[in-house]
Amino acid sequence: MERTNEPLTHFNEQGRARMVDVTDKAVTARVAVAEGQVKMAPETLRRIRERSVAKGDVLAVAQIAGIQAAKRTADWIPMCHPLPLTGVDIRFADDGADTLTITAEVKTTGRTGVEMEALTAVSAAALTVYDMCKALQKDMVIGSVSLLSKSGGKSGDYVRL
Repeated sequence: MERTNEPLTHFNEQGRARMVDVTDKAVTARVAVAEGQVKMAPETLRRIRERSVAKGDVLAVAQIAGIQAAKRTADWIPMCHPLPLTGVDIRFADDGADTLTITAEVKTTGRTGVEMEALTAVSAAALTVYDMCKALQKDMVIGSVSLLSKSGGKSGDYVRL
């Protein structure tokens, strides 16, 4: 796990939470990619693939939920800056057995990164899969949500090893 000794910037001199001032940061192209999984019974995954879930096309609804969540991240996460996103792409893959993998790529040109938007998109898409399929299976497990990569900004590029 990567760690840094950088001081935390979300606290003011009184030790109270603050939204970081990004006024003096350079405007750069920024991209973040996040991923997460939903573990489920093979039958549930089969029904998703076949689009035979009673509530409708699970992946289509989850894709829209992920995009919408990325656009609304600042409403969910108190210290996030509202960002004008220039692109959001949600992709799905499965292992053919019991795991659906959700990947979100989020882009902007701005003064702060889109890592939180990518992570929020994956989380919302996964929660939507659960919501759409809970009548079939209540013990699905959402997990392994993580940042895979980010580019742009003062801290440079990051790729999860």
